[in-house]
Amino acid sequence: MSERLKSPYLGHRTVDAKGQPGPYVWRTYAECGELRSAIGSGLVHLGVPPGSTVGLYSVNTPEWCLVDAAAHAYSMVSVPLYDTLGPDTAAPRLHAVQYICNHAELAVVACSADVLPKMVEVLHDCPTVKLVVVFGTRPHQRLPEVPGAPHCRLLTLDRVKALGYKHPKPHHPPKPSDVALINYTSGTTGVPKGAVITHANIVANAAGAGMLLSQGPQGPLFAHGDRHICYLPLAHIYERFNFTLATHYGCAAGFYRGNVLELLEDIQELRPTIFSSVPRLWNRIYDKVLAQIQAANPVSRALFNTAYKYKQEAFRRGDLSGGRLGPFWDKLVFSKVKARVGGEVRLLSSGASPISPEVFDFLRICFGATVLEGYGMTETSCLISMTPPGDPKTGHVGPPSPACEIKLDDIPEMGYTNADQPYPRGEICVRGPIIFQGYYKDEANTRDTLDAHGWLHTGDVGMWIEGGRLKIIDRKKNIFKLAQGEYVAPEKIENVYARSPFVMQSFVYGNSLRPQLVAVAIPDPDFLLPWAKERGLPKDMGELCRHPQVVAAVLKSMLEEGRAAGLKGFEQVAAVHLHHEPFSVENGMMTPTFKLKRPQAQTFFQAAIDEMYSKLPQL
Repeated sequence: MSERLKSPYLGHRTVDAKGQPGPYVWRTYAECGELRSAIGSGLVHLGVPPGSTVGLYSVNTPEWCLVDAAAHAYSMVSVPLYDTLGPDTAAPRLHAVQYICNHAELAVVACSADVLPKMVEVLHDCPTVKLVVVFGTRPHQRLPEVPGAPHCRLLTLDRVKALGYKHPKPHHPPKPSDVALINYTSGTTGVPKGAVITHANIVANAAGAGMLLSQGPQGPLFAHGDRHICYLPLAHIYERFNFTLATHYGCAAGFYRGNVLELLEDIQELRPTIFSSVPRLWNRIYDKVLAQIQAANPVSRALFNTAYKYKQEAFRRGDLSGGRLGPFWDKLVFSKVKARVGGEVRLLSSGASPISPEVFDFLRICFGATVLEGYGMTETSCLISMTPPGDPKTGHVGPPSPACEIKLDDIPEMGYTNADQPYPRGEICVRGPIIFQGYYKDEANTRDTLDAHGWLHTGDVGMWIEGGRLKIIDRKKNIFKLAQGEYVAPEKIENVYARSPFVMQSFVYGNSLRPQLVAVAIPDPDFLLPWAKERGLPKDMGELCRHPQVVAAVLKSMLEEGRAAGLKGFEQVAAVHLHHEPFSVENGMMTPTFKLKRPQAQTFFQAAIDEMYSKLPQL
């Protein structure tokens, strides 16, 4: 334990007066423990009692984690706030923060100086918020006045810590059944729902994951001294889960600077050994590497292809070491790819949405690391199942976590039953100590999700394959019915179309009065621009998106991918509209975990959707 206390825990990069970042600066576990107690003592001294709800509002920072830990040490409830919970304009985003402040009856909000103006703007309508604690302020920076909110006090985190050091209070440890956090969904539809998660839920989830992670080919996959890059939103359960495991195993967590454009630079400085991300990033790395290989000279291209095929065949034989020559090819060819993420990564994990088997294999081959795919959701405190570290088979999410049980419920209207051959199919239902307590102040949605026997109905469709592995095959919640009565799951189709080199993102839409699907696609400029140049087409992405030859080529490629994946005729789109601006959190089209906000996308592209349907036959 003494060794753990002296080891680095939370790290960040300092930036000089010229804006140049320096190396990572670290606080040890012991130092963070003291800061946690000081912050918690300061809050208690300021009149915040156990059971109070404490909002956290910022991008990932060490301070976010310290306030979170302080809240838990004194039996307070953590409530993460997203910066972009609302749909697509500044006002609704502020209203979403205001909604959560009032719905969760926040007593305290800890926020960064960057988002303080947004917080101040809604404080007059948040009567329960008595204290705002601000971190990341500049030296001697004055906090603003809050007109219209005399009930609320603004203090810097440094001031709260100073009060805590002056007036130390003993910890008030929570009971396992006490609420640890209210995690609001990121709002892909309607009003955000607050998932109530206890300390027992979090511990059970981490314990189940720990049992799976202890079974790596060379021992435990998380270990004391590992370095984790903390950049996925801590307000989402996936990164909280990653950070909890990193803390449990004594790892060092290095924080990015808050700008995704600088993420690669931060990663190369940190040299993480553990890198958890989402398919969106893995797909980008995959596309860029393959594009560079295609553009390389014939000798380099042949060398890469030979090395890739050698390791791929070894994996298919079940040899995850990459074969006898695997280390040779890693050093000669793949070390250049691995250097993109610092060169020392040994564990990659993917979650939040499905990853294609091709990209999964690519990561294993090129990074020479253990690659895992997890399946989970906020309502299960995160992990439900995970691919075993030594499993050579891809395209599934592994067996259940030891902390839960899974059953498949028949969905006759979609043609999925437990009697299906060769594999049982149905809606994935989960039960066990990881299951949340319900949605805060929302009995109706809780009843829709949790049945009387304790089963959580996920809305995902799965099937059991060989070895007790779970494979996600469909989505029940976002399905819609076409005019001919066929049910369609757009997310499944979008994942297929993402395999097209032309397509970076897509939005598949169906109208119950029409028999065809249509789509909006965001072309990948890294592929489209060179393709267009070879054909003498315009260089501007906006012009290319309107060019008939480009539209036809993209649609052709999408349909080819659909046929290769076995999509039925009614699952293929009949028309596509191209748009040059990617879906993003900033433009309100995606949640902070990069899930498409379908209602917002439909509203934004309604004119294009109507135009596509106007040109299609009324079958």
